[in-house]
Amino acid sequence: MPHSRPMPSIGQRCHELRISERGQTWRIFYRLDHDAVVIAAVEKKKTQRTPKRLLDLCRRRLMQYDQDEGDPT
Repeated sequence: MPHSRPMPSIGQRCHELRISERGQTWRIFYRLDHDAVVIAAVEKKKTQRTPKRLLDLCRRRLMQYDQDEGDPT
């Protein structure tokens, strides 16, 4: 069964979903918006702690998404 946990270190309404399959665990980082589930990153779990570079990547992607949401093009 997948396991999800809040990830306030990324931002509000952000979570990490862990899915195990064939001896590997995948991490899906996402944010629950009022009208969408925004996927920030998907990565194979290799360490106990989430690497800082991955947390920074998720923050940057979500910030870019929020900026693009206001763009009418």
